Order: sequence, then structure tokens, then C-alpha cells
Amino acid sequence: MKTDTKFSSLIDLLRYRGTNEGNQKAYTFLLNGRIEADSLTYGELEKKARAIAAQLQIMGITKGERALLLYSQGLDFICAFFGCLYAGVIAIPAPPPDAIRLKRTLPRLQSCLKDAEVSLVLTTSQIYSQFPGEWQKNFDYNNILLLFTEEISEQLANQWQELKINLDAIAYLQYTSGSISTPKGVILTHNNVIHHSAYIKQAWNYTSDSIAATWMPYFHDYGLIDGLIQPIYSGITCYVMSPLTFVRRPTCWLEVISKYKVTHSQSPNFGYDYCVRQVTSEQLTNLDLRSWRTASNGAEPIRKDTIEKFIKTFEPCGFRPTAFFPAYGLAEATLLVATKPHNDVPEIASIAASALEKNQIVECDRNQKVSRYVVSCGFPICGIKVLIINPNTLTRCAPDEVGEIWISDLSVAQGYWNKPEETKHTFEVYLADTGEGPFLRTGDLGFIKDGQLFVTGRLKDIIIIRGRNHYPQDIEFTVEQSHPALRKNSEAAFGIEVDGEEKLVVVQEVQQSWLRKLDFDEVNGDINQALREEHGLRVYAIALIKPGSIPKTSSGKIMRQACRIKFLEGTLEVINSGGSNPEHLRELTVMSVMKATPKNRAHLV
Repeated sequence: MKTDTKFSSLIDLLRYRGTNEGNQKAYTFLLNGRIEADSLTYGELEKKARAIAAQLQIMGITKGERALLLYSQGLDFICAFFGCLYAGVIAIPAPPPDAIRLKRTLPRLQSCLKDAEVSLVLTTSQIYSQFPGEWQKNFDYNNILLLFTEEISEQLANQWQELKINLDAIAYLQYTSGSISTPKGVILTHNNVIHHSAYIKQAWNYTSDSIAATWMPYFHDYGLIDGLIQPIYSGITCYVMSPLTFVRRPTCWLEVISKYKVTHSQSPNFGYDYCVRQVTSEQLTNLDLRSWRTASNGAEPIRKDTIEKFIKTFEPCGFRPTAFFPAYGLAEATLLVATKPHNDVPEIASIAASALEKNQIVECDRNQKVSRYVVSCGFPICGIKVLIINPNTLTRCAPDEVGEIWISDLSVAQGYWNKPEETKHTFEVYLADTGEGPFLRTGDLGFIKDGQLFVTGRLKDIIIIRGRNHYPQDIEFTVEQSHPALRKNSEAAFGIEVDGEEKLVVVQEVQQSWLRKLDFDEVNGDINQALREEHGLRVYAIALIKPGSIPKTSSGKIMRQACRIKFLEGTLEVINSGGSNPEHLRELTVMSVMKATPKNRAHLV
């Protein structure tokens, strides 16, 4: 039996599973989270991958060309992904165009096509039929080939010509969400993924008896690496469900864990919060979560409130507090950088808000109103080097200071595709005083206490008002708690410059059920009062907007910078304005109404 470090590539990994564990179930897709609609053994997956690779070779696609993979959540994607790897083709996982949100989803795909100089698109005929006509013409215009993988005969598997693929070969490009800027393709090699999978297996305690489940999108690093690749690496079975199913009925996820005795499953913070808010007392009585050993929580800021409420709600169902694994990671490091140790409960630091505003760490009593809670992401895994650096001087911060998180390890990606300057700025940085490096600049802020990493926010998102640093996620949490009409995880706080000064703007979605009965003066007043009391801040402008209209990434993260641009352009779907200068918002409201279609205007109050 091969040890974890002996696989020479992801191809070698799947061939080993297909040859030695061919009859073991690899994946089962659960339609609506309940019906076993499709499944693959390791042998079947390996054969399908060879057949797709053979078809690519017949089409004349050569090693190193790029292929865009557009699929619904399911097993077709997994086959196509490994088919590309077998052919030496660089895979680019991406979400297919959303017919309802074409203005948001098409520009991202067009950016990927252009940036990566894509040669072909792999998809299914059903998904292709849903593409806009002008987008279909794009393929012909740019000489992009199209392949419907469900039409490929498995008999082609024997025609596959094996290529020499080493660990340094590029496996795929992980395009970032574009939450700050235009999406960038992170270059991941076979070595990055194999090396990192060994890390994850150890950090999250995957064993031969583990059972996985995932609803995370395949085009997100969390969903691809931990959701889909890690089960193959660990040689276990994974149950896959659609993120749309989760959004419609989050308790489906918990029911899958309960029914199949799942040990490992993951979600961003909002997913756990969503389960707490949606579960009914009747559903709780039917859940058995005793099997769940690793409930990892990453990809966005982790809230103390969410952890405590989830444990309180689901502990009676057998969920153990030690099963919660807060984590920190990013695509540029393949996935995971830090997580908590086994058998520990999540640690939460209480920091004086006044000190945090000055990038200082001063612990205080949890009961003090002036404290800010920061959840520990645990220790750096498997020897990953993590430093806290002053982003201005590029030197190490003192132990009691907040700084930018820099990391160094074999898991760090090779850079951004076709972006040498950004690669140099992000992946090839050195300490100014000692010359130590290279390091990856993450753009995230945090501190290390007793060896554990605490993440406080994003460097580019910090709001500086009168010399004090304010973290948008803290402001956003205060806002959403201020009135029951406000949607959770659907707000953005950012700064704009007015007369040479930074001013605070809050954009917040309103729940659909409150739209016709809402007292806007009351809501604006409650938001203002909460921010004065909790943060000592005066709001320059409050924009209450339509439910579902705030810019988000494909993984559900709020796009604060995109929201800021929409605010300044007057393209937010504003239903009411407030703050210390509502006139600015009234102008935006008029502009939003004028730009809305007749159908949308009916929803504007």
C-alpha cells in the first residue's frame, strides 16, 4: 500500500485507487439532498477520466492547454476534472452562467476565458442549452472548442495515451472570487495538491473509516480541495449535494450527516448560522450528529455568536463542541493554513476595542461592553511558517500587535496566471530588515497569541476614521443585530472620502416579509444608536436595499468593494436612506428607481 507521500501526481493517486480499490464507492450525488441519483466507484471514475482524456487527445488538445469546466454540482465535474489531468490539460473550474444573474456571472467567465486563453470548454449539452445565444457565438468567434462529456463513450478509455506528468506540472487554475478586484488564476501544481492533501488528512484527522459529505461548490477552493479531492486522497466515500439545495433547505445537510453517519463536512460560517436559524424543533428530534468528528468552519470571518449558538442548538443531537474546527486558509496556499487541535474546544479571545483600533492586542474581561471577540483559527498546520508583519515597514510586528499575515510553505501556489507583477508583489516578498523570504502576502490581518492564529480582517477593508481602525465585520454584526427586519449576513460597511475625511457608509438588505410594514425611521435610528453605543461611530449614510441584491461572490462572501462602487455610482437597489447625510442617499434612490425595470420597480418602496 502506498504511503501518503509516494503519489507522484493526482493521476497516480486516482490510478492507485482505481486499481486497488476499484469497487469501493467514491462519490454519491444526492438529488435534493435525499435521493441517491448517481454514484461512482473508484474504478468507474478512473475509467471515465481515461475516456475523457482520450477524447481530448483525439481532438488534438495538447499538454498545457487550458480548459474551462462548466457544470452543475455533481459527478460530471469530477470526471471532467480528472479527465483533464490525465490529458495534461490545465483545468479551470468555474460556475456555469446563471440565467437569473447574467450581469454578475457572465463578466467573471469572460474574464477567465480571456485571461487563461482557454482552448476549450467542457460541459454538458443540458447546461450549454441554457447559455445565452451571444455567449455561444463567443466560442466560435474565439475558436474555442466545445465538448459535451456525457456523450463520450467509455470504450475510449483504452485509447488513452499516458503522458509523463510530474509533481511540478500545473494541475489547475483556481480563479479567485474577484471580491476585491478582477479574478486572478492561482496556479496549483500536482505537488501543491498532493502535499497539501497530506496536511489536511493529518490536521482534520481523516482515517480509513471516515465518511465525507459536501455541499460546497466545486469551483471554490474549499469545495474542490477538502470537499472533493480529499476523499480520493484518503480513500473514502463522499456524499455530494447541491449548494442550491442547501440554500433552500439547510437542514438537508444535517440530515445527510445524520443518515449516512458522516464524520467530515465543511461550511463557511454563514452555513452554520443558517442552520441554527432554520432548524425546527421537530427536525432536531430526528437528527443524530454523534458521528460528526470534524465540522470545519472557514472561508470567511468566524463569529463567536455562531459557534456558541450552533453548539447550544445541536449538542442535544449529539454534536460535540470539540468537533468544531475554526480554520484559516486561502487559495494562494492551496487551502488550509491553520486550524485548531483535535479534542480542543474553539478558543475565543476578548480584546479591548480601543486597543484593536490602534492595531494593539490588550485582553480584557469578556463581560465588558468595550471588548471585541476574535475566534482562534488554531495553530499553523504541519510546520507552515506564519509571520505577522507590519505592512508598511515589512518587518515583524511585536507579539501584542496586529499585522499582515505572511506565510511560507510548499503548499503555497506558484503565482497568478499571466500576471508577473502581481505574482511578484504577492508571492515573492521578503522581510525588509533580514531579507528572509520569499513569503506569500495574504492581505489578511491578524495576530498570534500562545502560538495560535487570530484573524481580525482584510487589510484593504479596514475603515480608518479619525485615526482609529474599524473592522467592517464588527460594524456589520452590530448593524444586523440592531433590528429584526434586517437580513443576516447581508450587509456591507465601508468608508468613502468626503471633504478629505473618511466617512462610514452602511448598506443593508431588508427581509422581504418586512418591506411593506417597515418603519424606516425606526430602523435607521436603531442602526445609528447601535453604532454609537458599540463603536462610538456616526454613520454618514445608510442604504437599505432590496433582499438578495447586495453583491456577493459565488461562495457567498459580501463584496464590499463592489458594493462601495455601486454606492458611489448610484446603482444600488435602494428602498430607503438614512444616516447623518441622507440627501446623498436620496439621490441614489431616485437613480436606482430610474434604472430599475418595470418588473423590479414594483418591489421598490
